[in-house]
This record gives sequence, structure tokens and C-alpha cells, in this order.
Amino acid sequence: MLTAGVIAALLGPSIAVAQGDPLAPTGRWSANMAGRASTPPMGWSTWNAFATDIDEDKILGSARQIVDSGLAAKGYRYINIDDGWALKRRMPDGRMIIRDDKFPSSRVGGDAPSFKPFTEKLHAMGLKAGIYSDLGRNTCSEAHSPTDTDLPKGTVLEREVGLYGRIDQDIALYFKDWGFDFIKVDGCGLRDYAPQSERVRSGKFRALGPFLDSSEVMRTNIAAIQAMFRQINVALTRENPDGDYLLSLCVWGAANVRAWGKDYGAISRTSDDISPAWGRLLVNYDTTVTRPLYAHPGSWNDPDMLHIGAGDFDADHLTEARSHFALWAVLNAPLMIGTDLRKTPQALLDVFGNADIIALNQDPAGNQATLAHDSSDVQILVKTLASGDKAVAIFNRGSGDYDVDLSASHLKFSQDAPIELVDLWSKQVSTFTKRTRLHVKPRETLIFRAHGKHALQGGYYLSEQPGSVNPAVDGVLYPTPDPSIFRTGAGWGGTGGAGDRPSYAGWGGARADSAPYGQLLQIAGQRFTAGIGILANSRLEVRNHGAQRFTTLVGVDDSASDKASDVTFAVYGDGKLLATSKATKWGMPAQSISVPVAGVKLIELVARSPRGDNQRLPVTWGEAALLER
Repeated sequence: MLTAGVIAALLGPSIAVAQGDPLAPTGRWSANMAGRASTPPMGWSTWNAFATDIDEDKILGSARQIVDSGLAAKGYRYINIDDGWALKRRMPDGRMIIRDDKFPSSRVGGDAPSFKPFTEKLHAMGLKAGIYSDLGRNTCSEAHSPTDTDLPKGTVLEREVGLYGRIDQDIALYFKDWGFDFIKVDGCGLRDYAPQSERVRSGKFRALGPFLDSSEVMRTNIAAIQAMFRQINVALTRENPDGDYLLSLCVWGAANVRAWGKDYGAISRTSDDISPAWGRLLVNYDTTVTRPLYAHPGSWNDPDMLHIGAGDFDADHLTEARSHFALWAVLNAPLMIGTDLRKTPQALLDVFGNADIIALNQDPAGNQATLAHDSSDVQILVKTLASGDKAVAIFNRGSGDYDVDLSASHLKFSQDAPIELVDLWSKQVSTFTKRTRLHVKPRETLIFRAHGKHALQGGYYLSEQPGSVNPAVDGVLYPTPDPSIFRTGAGWGGTGGAGDRPSYAGWGGARADSAPYGQLLQIAGQRFTAGIGILANSRLEVRNHGAQRFTTLVGVDDSASDKASDVTFAVYGDGKLLATSKATKWGMPAQSISVPVAGVKLIELVARSPRGDNQRLPVTWGEAALLER
């Protein structure tokens, strides 16, 4: 059973503002806006290419290639050091010591090496610098590396190089003294150092927690993990008065982070680490694709780095490499290259450098693509751009060719007006009306920019603008693994164990054009092709960009198994009640709400039920739209 404290943690920081009632309107946008992530970050990271075997030459060599190849000019600017840089924590003052044999520029005299000369070199190249740490005392590599060659050295205390108990000290060193701009914070230190673990019983490490259990959220201390990230944010704000920093949360979708990561950092991992295998791409992709309402300018979903350049995504597998890049682009994932750019063939540099696809990822509207068609074989993803155009990705997940019918309705474009498609790989232009048939090869992703007449004239559906809709409270009180995520036979445990099991990635959370558990939106038999599906006892925050009216049809979704509980829908504008529905139950017809919102900056949509199990009570904001008049 969840305690009141854990429930409060699940509901996120807005609960405190609402003084105990998470559904009370706050009049403010609660998703993260701190730091510099108005668009998804782009850059390069050491881990996929080098793991802990890093040094200054490797990193600066890739940084120079980022600049010389023109990738920096296209937006790739973060050069991030992952695990492997720390030699030890000096005692008794606790200062972090760099492996200066690997980073010779850190030998600056004084009482300790400094990364300042290194970050200054990157800044002089017009780039940003990123560093790595862990929420616990020790890092992931200390728990899982097969050798200790590149790991911290010294006593048990000296090898405790994570943030635990040292957040303020380390953040000040990394950002104020050393000049870093980005920090990735892992969670292995809270998971892998339990008292009964062999690494602790051997005497090599001190026990900590575990606070985090990747396989069972009920055994996770969510409130403690949130408190640590909250302290990191306070320290980052203090040490970066100009606001030029990014925080990357890396707890792999565990700890119910799928609900609250958007409130704490610029990017939040939705999955375990990626590997250069097609099956692993599917796993990581699936943890993100149904979550567009949980990503916004300032807070992005992260299915992990690009693994283009190795395995199934090397230069001999351009179809898969292009799919990887196109999918990450329309998912608004951070575009973090993970290959050794000093050795990358031109064909892959061309993939990374496709300016038209980068533009989709960096579109200022910040809308992650939504699923317009969903099956185990083929998916159609559509992303609304700031111009009103749409990006379209047609993804063949499987091993057979498909002829796919793309229709105007997939795009929410008019059925009787021409639609222009620009293929962003070949640059070929075509037009169609109503529908067109496209051939998609195995593992291929066709990607287009589409221009047409919108089906909803004079406004837009909220499901077209997920970057402006935040599920501040999504109604999920009992986080459940998502059974729809692809599970590979070659997971991290291979076939020697019980196999991959469903992961925590938002099962039952807020969905665009879908009920929370994947069914089509429907109220008393009335089907909706546009709308927001969410559980009862939820609150959505909606940014209003100058619209004059909000309209919707509301009710209990037909997928609800609770057929007795009442739900009342309310619309607030900047904290003031604008409209409310009559109490409604399962099977009752949809009720219409239409309210003026001229001058309102933040609209809040509340679905409240006095009783019943939220998990059994999905509700629908059918055809929810903001109109120009």
C-alpha cells in the first residue's frame, strides 16, 4: 500500500503549492523550465564509443570533428564526459580529484587538478562541456565494470565519487570552479550497493539503501530520490546565476520518473541503456513513443543516446541508422552522438547532419510526435510544427515490406485539399489528396514534411500541441509496468535468466488521441479521433498562445471498468473557474463545454471523482481544442 508521503511524491511538486489538494488550480506551469533546454539538447557523449576508457585526446578529437564537419553549426554543441574521469575523492576535505594522467591539461599547479583548462578549450571552440556523476556514493561503472582499470582508486571513502552527501560541494566545483554546462546524474549508487550485495559484503564499498528498485516501484523511496534532485536543482541555480546549465536525470524510467522527471530536469531517461542492436532500439523507442504529453520545451523525454556508428546502425546498415536518427528526431529526443567521430565515415556524418530532420527536432513549438496509427508492424507518427506544417514518420518495425496508406486524417488535414509531401532523405516532392500509398522496406522509416489545409480551421486540437499540455497530475496512484513495450530476447541478462520484463514507462498515464491504456477514445459509443485520454482525479495544464475560446466534449471513457463513480469536469483560466460540467458516469453521453479564454495564459483541465479507483476510471477530453474565435 502506498503511504501518503509516497503518493505526494508521485503527484509531483505541485502538491505543495495546492496545499494538500493536487487538483486545485495553481495558475502556473509546473514542468521544468530551468536551464537551457528550450529545444532538445544536441551534442556528443563519450560512453557509447569509449565507456570508461576516456582521455583528453579522444574527447577533444571528437570535438574538433564536430566543428570541422559542420555539425556544430547545425546545433551539436554539448561535449559530455561520462563515467571514468574521477580518480578519487580526496580526504578529509572531500574534493574530487581528476585522473590527470588522462587529462593532462588539468595539471595546473595548486593543491589539485582542475578541469577549467579543458572546459575553456571547448568553450573557445564554441561548444559546451558536460560532466557525469551519480546520486549515490558510487557510480555505475564501480558496480558493473568487468575490471577496475579505469575506476576510482584508494580507500573505501576515497572511491566514493558520487554526489550523495556532497551535492552542494560537487555542484559548486563542477559548475562554478570548473565551468561545466551540463551534468548527467546516474542512479546506480542508489540501487546497486545493498547490504546483501557481494560488492558490499566484500568490504570494497559501504552499503547505501537501496533507495531504488528498477523492477518494483513499490520498493523504491521516490520521495528521497526527488529530494536529492531538488537539492541538485537548488545548487545548480545558485552556481549558475545566468541559468546556462542542463540537468540530465538518468534513473532509466524507474522510480516512477515517467510521471515527475519532467518537473525536475531538462532531460529524463525513459529506459535502460541503449545498445547497437535493432531489438534494443525498439525497447528504448517504445518507452518514449506514447509519452508526448510528458515532454515540453525545458523538459524532454530521453530514450538514450544515438548509437549510430556501431552494430545494427553502422555504415553497412544505413536503413537502420537513418531510422534511428529519424525516430529520435520526431520524438524530440536529445540528439547525442555516441560514436568515435574521428573514425566515422562520411555516410554516417551525412545522417547526423541532415539539416531538414534536425529542424524537426529543434522546432520551437516543442511538440513530440504523436501516434496516428499504431500496430506491432507499422506506426505512423505525426508532429505539429510551429509553422503549422506537419512532420510525418512512417516506421516499419518488422522484417517484411509494407504498403502503407497515409491519409489526410492521419495528419488532421482536410480531406478535400491537396497535401504536399517533401521526403527529407531524397528531397523529392509529391502531392496527394485524401490518401496516398507509400512502400516501406523492413526497418525503414520514411520521413516527410507535410503542408496542407488543417481539418480544424481557426484553431488546433490540444493533441496536436502536446508541448503546450502538461499532465501536472495524471491520476496514476499505482504505477504499473507497461506491457506494450517491445522486449528483446537479447536483453542485458541474455537468455540465461528469466528474460526482459515489462518496464515502467507510463502505463495508464495521459495520452494524446488515445485512452490511457491504449484504446480509442470513446464516450457512450461516440468515437473521437482527437482528444486527451487521462485517468480521473487528474489536472492538465495548457499554455494558451492567444486563442479566444476553449471547446471540448467530456465524459467517462467507454474503456472504464468503474461504471458507478461520478466524475465532474472543470476548466480554470489563470486559477479562476471558467466552467464546470454536471456529474457524469460511464455510459452517459458526452457533455459540451465551450468557454472564452481571451487573455488567459494558463488553462487547467480538472477531472475529479469523489470515489472509485482511478486506475479503473479513464476519462476523455474529446476534441479538446483552442480556437481563434
